[in-house]
Amino acid sequence: MPPLSIMLWLPLACALLGAGLSVLGRRAGVVEHAEIPDGASSVAGSPWSRLSTSGGFALLGSLGALGLAIGYIADYSPDRSGIGQHGLTHVTDVMWISELGIHYKLGVDGLNVFMIGLTTLLFAAAVIAANLREWDRPRLFYFNFMLAESAVLGALLAQDLALFVAFFDLMLIPFYFLIGAWGSEPGRVKATIKLVIYTLVGSLLMLAAAIATGVLAAQQGGGHITFALSALQQLPLSRGSQEWIFLFFAAAFLVKMPAFPLHGWMPDGYKAMPIEVLMVFSGVLSKVGAYGFLRIVLPLYPEGAAHFQTLMLLIALASILYGSVVAFTQTDARLIAGYSSIAQLGFITLGIFSLNPQGAQGALLQMVNHGLVVAPLLFIVGLLAKRAGGSEDIRDMGGIALRAPVLATIFLVVALATLAMPGSSNFVGEFLILLGVFKAKLAIAIIAFTGVVLASVYALRLFIRAMHNRVGPKVDSREIGLGDRLVLVPLLAVILFMAVYPQLALHRSERSVKTAVASAHGALDPSSTKLASAP
Repeated sequence: MPPLSIMLWLPLACALLGAGLSVLGRRAGVVEHAEIPDGASSVAGSPWSRLSTSGGFALLGSLGALGLAIGYIADYSPDRSGIGQHGLTHVTDVMWISELGIHYKLGVDGLNVFMIGLTTLLFAAAVIAANLREWDRPRLFYFNFMLAESAVLGALLAQDLALFVAFFDLMLIPFYFLIGAWGSEPGRVKATIKLVIYTLVGSLLMLAAAIATGVLAAQQGGGHITFALSALQQLPLSRGSQEWIFLFFAAAFLVKMPAFPLHGWMPDGYKAMPIEVLMVFSGVLSKVGAYGFLRIVLPLYPEGAAHFQTLMLLIALASILYGSVVAFTQTDARLIAGYSSIAQLGFITLGIFSLNPQGAQGALLQMVNHGLVVAPLLFIVGLLAKRAGGSEDIRDMGGIALRAPVLATIFLVVALATLAMPGSSNFVGEFLILLGVFKAKLAIAIIAFTGVVLASVYALRLFIRAMHNRVGPKVDSREIGLGDRLVLVPLLAVILFMAVYPQLALHRSERSVKTAVASAHGALDPSSTKLASAP
């Protein structure tokens, strides 16, 4: 396989190339839109009719990254991962800033191999969706979109704490412009300001915590500062230091997810974002915070994680109950998806801080599952809004299931996966999470079952009100087109594949998850036998 840097920077490189060719073409008097392929319809309904040069190159970059991610998934074997450095494969390790001990270090293991697959898949789907409509200043739009993909991939692949922080903060910049410049009115500016304030405060706390980690670890390592995760794990901090640093990282990650009560930016942000941007924001970016707990927090600050386990479980439980109840009371379809995401991320946090392999592995699987279902769910909300005169209120929808059977079928599969119907991969993820929490905190696990029941209520309510009942007063009953199917069908195929064979992800992640939670599990119960990374 080629170096990871190729996959990481390919989307951004293609966006820059497309923007450059577009500028040259405009100066030469060439129309921005790409040539329509032979045999493709030139009518407005064709998926090729709005394909711009910059959009086409962005699509090429996202599909190229997806192809490489599939190759890494196929190539990865947990049985071979032990021969690499700390279980990593395809390692790139170059000294970046030697005075600060910062490495440009990338690697693949069981924690991130399916997360990079999810990221590239959702960005490819979102870029296809974006190419189905015209954008003001398309070169700048696709540049920011592809910069966001490269930043997310960088955060997932980073094996250096400072590099992770850099990519984590870089993710905010393109979304600041994507919301501020292409978001919907009213509330676009307000949503941008709230998002920046919340995430910037969290990022500053994380930056301070990362610097403190490097400095304090250097005092134990003979004065040589380093931020490589593998080196920091060999230089554990004192319990007191771990506890306050843990709180700083937790604040940053919980804001990004978001979790109750740090979700204040979410309603305005979700309402203002274009659907294509929201697909990747909700499907991918929110998972980077949860991933950070497994990659950074549990291995580096195990005593802090053990000390604050009950607090984190209560935050997760509050997110589940709050998100589920508010999702049930909402009539805005987009916000139903948003509050349901808070509940689902509560389940993910619950699994992580069960601090045992079953719960953590269920949480990792559920990160992938939630991204796979929330992206098509949001895209379908956008399709239904177009058929309801632009309204995303479920009271203005309804009555098109028989007139659009393909759309109704896809929506039903997504809705059933959202509520974790037995037989779906989401069911496997939630089962493992609850199994892990049962072993950790029985009372919290019993209360968390309420969220499972409420999920079925808000998911079925959304589907029934949007597809059945009487036809809305402004509803245009029509089936989805070819372009919409190009977005939805691949996602549906992956959802069904993961439902049939979730063991693919479970087998590849098992060893890495055990390694990630071993120290925190040992700190929680010092008398227990330490978990080994070997099977």
